[in-house]
Amino acid sequence: MELYSAAIMLFLIMDPLGNIPLFLSTLKHLPPRRRRIVILRELVIAYGFMLLFLFFGQRMLDALQLSQQAISIAGSIILFLIALKMIFPPEAHEKGEEGPESEPFIVPLAIPLVAGPSLLATLLLLVSKEPTRIWEWLGATTVAWVASAAILLSSSILHKLLRERGLIALERLMGMILVTMSVQMFLNGLGEYLGR
Repeated sequence: MELYSAAIMLFLIMDPLGNIPLFLSTLKHLPPRRRRIVILRELVIAYGFMLLFLFFGQRMLDALQLSQQAISIAGSIILFLIALKMIFPPEAHEKGEEGPESEPFIVPLAIPLVAGPSLLATLLLLVSKEPTRIWEWLGATTVAWVASAAILLSSSILHKLLRERGLIALERLMGMILVTMSVQMFLNGLGEYLGR
């Protein structure tokens, strides 16, 4: 996998456009200036978790004695399920869920909205398949994170421009692309397993 395709895949999994309504509803009781500070803080925490899985995830896989093929197939199934939720979101997701009145810390914004299980599993998959390219995966992760951060930090502006329907349409388009990528990952993992 090329660096740019890894960055696109990670960006799609982070789903910043789909997360805009959730971020806005969770932080709606905060003043705009404080909202931006909280979003930035949560993005930095999420990035820290991504780096943790990127650099130390392989040791966890080795300790659990999981094969690359198993990770590839499991990762593709997780991506497929996430993509289906993007294409066919539950009603609460479309309307935006009500968040607690207190200021969120780590949960739910950093984890699982930005650095969710599917993203962390994908980082594990990338490193387990080609550990020598870890610096490329770091670059892809950083590019995807910066793009997601830019979108989420300007969430209020984008919500006004695209409205609810525009955001839903974009999220579903991203979900369709992710379905295709997940199927390809599944076929690659299955091919590797059968070719052993």
